[in-house]
Amino acid sequence: MKKLTSAPLKSLYAFVAVAETQSMTKAAHQLHVSHSAVSQSIKSLESYLGQTLFNRTGRNITLNALGRSYYKRVAPPLEQITRATQHIVQNNLSHRLTLNMVNSLAMHWWIPRVHKLNQYAPNLDIRISNLVGQFVMENEGVDIAVIHGHTDDWQDYYCEKLADDELVMVASPELANGQTDPIALLESHPAIIVTNDRRKHDWAIWCDKYQHSMPDPVNNLKFGASIQAVQAATRHLGVFVTHRIFVREEVNQGYLVEVGEPVLNPKQKFYFACQPSKLKNENVLLIRNWIRREFALSPE
Repeated sequence: MKKLTSAPLKSLYAFVAVAETQSMTKAAHQLHVSHSAVSQSIKSLESYLGQTLFNRTGRNITLNALGRSYYKRVAPPLEQITRATQHIVQNNLSHRLTLNMVNSLAMHWWIPRVHKLNQYAPNLDIRISNLVGQFVMENEGVDIAVIHGHTDDWQDYYCEKLADDELVMVASPELANGQTDPIALLESHPAIIVTNDRRKHDWAIWCDKYQHSMPDPVNNLKFGASIQAVQAATRHLGVFVTHRIFVREEVNQGYLVEVGEPVLNPKQKFYFACQPSKLKNENVLLIRNWIRREFALSPE
């Protein structure tokens, strides 16, 4: 039996698009290709068939009798292919969620727990974004967020408190050398300070609780991000006051030790946030429950 070849699919899609729009330009826009690409596809198809499929009068293009008959046979199976493909893509996307959190939380809280999430919900595809400050979730393609702050800027969203925020002094075990008095440690070693706006109150809140003067930025170590400051602390460069959740893993692994009692941070808490309509999504509820559980676990 003689093997028959088939026309390229891209030519068939171009043919259907031109047949339905009666315009090369509109078909090109619909297919997200150039006008010349559509024109070339139609020419290739007609050359392959050895027949013309369109009547062309100036810029007008309409199906001729053969073209109409061919369209009736070709369009339905192409529509089935399109629907089958979209079904697979949509099914895959239904398990994909974009989760926003500040970079420090992603680095020190999220990443150490990815393996646990994969065991808990192996079909979820979580994408992390690190937008800072207030933003419109739907405009940024964000499905859910873990907010480190307050809910004043998120009035249009569903917000659920996950945990209070605690500030704690940490140092490397070598630098602390068994010292349990944070004030004594601060007075004998450099202070590590993060200068960005989101962290500028950390030392002030901690010092106010301990009734101690603020460390002088001129005579201490300054960094622009918490991640850098944590690294400096693990390298024995000084003592650091930071958010307890950001250094939980380093403390658990023995790279840092907590000195003194943690201080409640009145300016920031942790919240789960999403559009109210997202709560109808089973995967959103699944990840919310997992995040709830992880935040509920004790620091130890």
